[in-house]
Amino acid sequence: MSRISRFRLLVALLVVAIALAPLALGNFSVSLLNDIGIGTLVALGLVLLTGVGGATSFGQAAFVGIAAYSTAWLTTAQGLSPWLGLAFALLLTGLSALAIGMLTLRLGGHFLPLSTIAWGISIAMLFGNVDGLGRHTGLSNIPPLSIGSFSLADARAMYYLIWLIVGLAFLFSYNLLASRPGRAIRSLRGGSILLASVGADAYKVRLALFVLAAIFAGLAGWLYAHMNRFVSPAPFDVRASIEYLLMAVAGGLGQLAGAVVGAALVLVAKNALQDVLPLLTQRAGQLEAITFAALFILLLHFARGGLMGFLRRITKGRFQAPQSADKLGAPATPLPHRELPRRGTPILSVQGAVKRFGGLVAVNDVSFEVNAGEIIGLIGPNGAGKSTMFNLLTCTLPMTSGQVRFLERDIAGMPQREVARLGLARTFQHVKLRPHMSLLDNVALGAHSRTHSGMLKAGLRLDREEERQILHEAMKQLERIGLADRAHELAGSLPLGTQRILEIARALAADPVLLVLDEPAAGLRRKEKMALGELLRKLREEGVTILIVEHDMDFVMKLVDRLVVMNFGSKLVEGVPAAVRADERVQAAYLGSVA
Repeated sequence: MSRISRFRLLVALLVVAIALAPLALGNFSVSLLNDIGIGTLVALGLVLLTGVGGATSFGQAAFVGIAAYSTAWLTTAQGLSPWLGLAFALLLTGLSALAIGMLTLRLGGHFLPLSTIAWGISIAMLFGNVDGLGRHTGLSNIPPLSIGSFSLADARAMYYLIWLIVGLAFLFSYNLLASRPGRAIRSLRGGSILLASVGADAYKVRLALFVLAAIFAGLAGWLYAHMNRFVSPAPFDVRASIEYLLMAVAGGLGQLAGAVVGAALVLVAKNALQDVLPLLTQRAGQLEAITFAALFILLLHFARGGLMGFLRRITKGRFQAPQSADKLGAPATPLPHRELPRRGTPILSVQGAVKRFGGLVAVNDVSFEVNAGEIIGLIGPNGAGKSTMFNLLTCTLPMTSGQVRFLERDIAGMPQREVARLGLARTFQHVKLRPHMSLLDNVALGAHSRTHSGMLKAGLRLDREEERQILHEAMKQLERIGLADRAHELAGSLPLGTQRILEIARALAADPVLLVLDEPAAGLRRKEKMALGELLRKLREEGVTILIVEHDMDFVMKLVDRLVVMNFGSKLVEGVPAAVRADERVQAAYLGSVA
């Protein structure tokens, strides 16, 4: 049985088990499953935001509270339908998350989680100090949900609505991760420079993900309010946020299924402790917190991947959900291609480039041109300023002075993602691949700027035609570099030389006018360098223009049409390889002696 078949069978069995559970369980167990379903929605948002996107939030309970109080106020004070309360709750939660995210998501390091604690405390305090929200006594007599004349006041009736919404949220999340915006989300941990190199804005991707996680929390809050029919500030403070984060960690931050597994694990354990601890001590509340802390430490020590990570190791991934690249589907219309400049046309012009770091001049008045259809080498000894010049060309660093024109446009000071969208694709000196994504998905990320589907369209599977186009383009580039037969392997399993070639394939998926390579031969063995050289010559014959920054003199001399040599931040000489090799200044600066 294939992995896809095993996964579908497992999902079908889980759906049947969830559907039949209320018929076999008592009222308490059904109510507990309802709580698990609501906790799962919040934990699912955290799996996406923290586990996949890498942004830690200690304030998700505040979003649950915003939605719960929104629908409670609208249905009690205004007497409107709970279904209007749903729309109002999600709108207010989404707008709150957008405002908070715009203020906090640009913070790096530990400042982001600290800020989430701050606004989590503030919002919970707000609930308890507004007269219209009942202050610390909360709001009661919230009407139950109903569909027509059928009331969902009973826990068993509410059970099916809760788990239907949970199922739809999982389906949306699975579809999202297996899509264009999903690949950007899965690449957030690679850093903003990686995403900018494929034309994506890491801040906007993270902000959209933050709002989505809040929307899931908002759904949980709406269900909570109409299930319990009473809200007060206590369930929405920072302690509740930590509990939700514990659910995600306990289940497994790296996998969607970890949300439901973690919610079940934490809530079942919590209920068990509440039953057992009062029999052992009069300070059960304090001991419960200590017990949870101890269990959390043990979990991080013995199973950092959570329970799902532990099960994945045992089953060796046999029941893991297939990635988006596991099935290409029917042939698709090719993505549109750029019209490349006529061979010999100037496409990149650097004039008087200067970059200062305080008193250090890393690049000093450097000028050169790159013409369409040629391979240009930028070389020099260590400390010559090559990497800084590379970063100026790709707009990773701002220039102090000078001009860089690409396709007749001045790109100095332009955001890196905009330059990438113009057709300047790059690789990295230190390989930036996503090791837990397949080769095909890594290359498909390169086509991000050529396509347009967003999160909503992807989650609802309205992007299937575009997705087929992206995956077929990625497969085409893998065939181009000779890795098509390994398309579904994980990129992290490849040797360094193959990873560097894979980065070139990702850059080619952007359909570039100019391909800029940062030391692609670094760390490669002789045969790997020969294969890389053949690939680059093949690309030149196909019309791709290449600028290569490299240390390996012998590799570059046999490959390029022209060389630009830098030393101490300045351009030393420019010309064809033979003339550069014979230049005494190059021999003295680069080779260390006169031949």
